[in-house]
Amino acid sequence: MKGKLTAYLAAMTTVVLWGMSYIWADRLLNLGIPVEFFVPARSLAAGLLLFCINKIAHKDMKIRRKHWLLFILLALCMPFIYFVAETYGLKLTESPTITSLVIATNPIFAMMVGMLIFKEKFNAVNIAGVFVTLAGLWLVTWTRSTTGPHFIWGILILFIAVIAEVSQIAFTKSLSDTYAPSVIVMYQFLFGAVVFLPLFLTKGIKSFEPSLYLSWSVIYPTLALAFLCSAVAFTTWAYAIKHLGVAHTSVFLAVVPLVTALAAFLFGEERLSGLQWAGLAVGMIGIYLTQIVLTTKNNNDTERTLRNCPAEGSRAGEAGVDRAGTQA
Repeated sequence: MKGKLTAYLAAMTTVVLWGMSYIWADRLLNLGIPVEFFVPARSLAAGLLLFCINKIAHKDMKIRRKHWLLFILLALCMPFIYFVAETYGLKLTESPTITSLVIATNPIFAMMVGMLIFKEKFNAVNIAGVFVTLAGLWLVTWTRSTTGPHFIWGILILFIAVIAEVSQIAFTKSLSDTYAPSVIVMYQFLFGAVVFLPLFLTKGIKSFEPSLYLSWSVIYPTLALAFLCSAVAFTTWAYAIKHLGVAHTSVFLAVVPLVTALAAFLFGEERLSGLQWAGLAVGMIGIYLTQIVLTTKNNNDTERTLRNCPAEGSRAGEAGVDRAGTQA
């Protein structure tokens, strides 16, 4: 139970930091800093920080030969494909609301991956919780907005971002039994920085102005994105995936726009209506539904194991608790 509680806290830490990331990224975009500059810079800084931390902690950083392809695919999916598709999808749809709603379909796809590939259990109440969460997201992000002439292409590109995000979660899950979460994320961002290098050297520094790019208004949000939203958030995310599973962890992603809206309100950048506050409450209820039934079931399984194996004593109890704690 303690391990699962820590995993929940890790998932919520990730959600909060990723929700804040939209505010910091928006500040950079408003300054005219291209995505091809600050995303590679963010990836490299995060990877180097985690390398130093893993080195000091004496973590095993050796990549097994059979896992090289998985690490490369992980970096291609996130940060490269996801951030490029998300940015250009937003540009073509010309609607932040539609963009956030498309990205928020991630839990549905992740649920399918978790059930089909990793054989995770997801019952009817859990599935209902996913849609309740998405309903809350709709209430918070709903606005009257126009769409651009290339709207359909934008939607298709955004679904590429969703697929890339679900794929990187699956790759992380596959690697989590062999490597520490901080090691997985370290290679994810170091490899990602290499993949981004061609874009960085062309579009990223094409309009480089030292007085702007090296100013604190650019350095501060870039470092926040690198250290908090990349190094810390992706490490806590990998930990949550390892202990909760792909499907159940991914449901938390639907809350990221909710956190962004709340953070924007607290920073005075946006005011929430009564309907949007209701959406926040609905979203939290949805998250609860996706988790509480599974937790109760696991506890019942543990009690049943203890009753059926009295001769084994505490050893059987410990095994039952371990199975319950790692089933998800």
